[in-house]
Amino acid sequence: MTVDEVMAELEALRDEKVRKRYVKNGAGKHVFGVKLGEVRKIAKRIKTDHALAVGLWKTKNVDARLLAILILDVDKLTSKQLDRMVRAVKFSQVAIWLATYVTKHHTDKEALRERWMQVEHPMAARAGWSLTATRVEKDPKGLDLVALLDRIESEMGDAPEVTQWTMNMCLVQIGIHHRKHRKRALRIGEALGVYREYPNVKGCTSPFAPTWIGEMVSRQG
Repeated sequence: MTVDEVMAELEALRDEKVRKRYVKNGAGKHVFGVKLGEVRKIAKRIKTDHALAVGLWKTKNVDARLLAILILDVDKLTSKQLDRMVRAVKFSQVAIWLATYVTKHHTDKEALRERWMQVEHPMAARAGWSLTATRVEKDPKGLDLVALLDRIESEMGDAPEVTQWTMNMCLVQIGIHHRKHRKRALRIGEALGVYREYPNVKGCTSPFAPTWIGEMVSRQG
């Protein structure tokens, strides 16, 4: 398939309710509003097509970029290319999928994590904190958890919204998986109050760190 063919198919699947929600949440004007399930169906049919993915990403269209993430070949992305992609993201759903399906599987993810943790660019910092949260949970050896808590305590309250989300994830992972630091993580979350009043969906755990930590620890038995 060509970029034009895919774009035509995406446009035909536009859903006005989805588009309005995306725009309200910061997607900008380059968006059709295709349901995520429909994007996945197209990706399943195409499978992997790195050249097509690159072309779709260049359109700047949100739906095209979501599809591009699912069909690109991570092994063909250089660290510089991935860095540019991360910094080019404007919409949170694209950032989430890029982190989930690409960044976490890239061979240079640790070097990128260390670089992104030291920059002020909101989306790059978001990606850095996301990778750090994963390491806190699954591979904490070598991480200075005290220093991470120091940064969260001093920076998260005033951090850009997109960065704040993954900083909070990191705080939560420390609280859940590292009992030694749990009380401090809870104190920081309570003192900062980030997401205390977040409108929560029924059946989902609140992103407010003390609530989230408490809920997940209780499930550990």
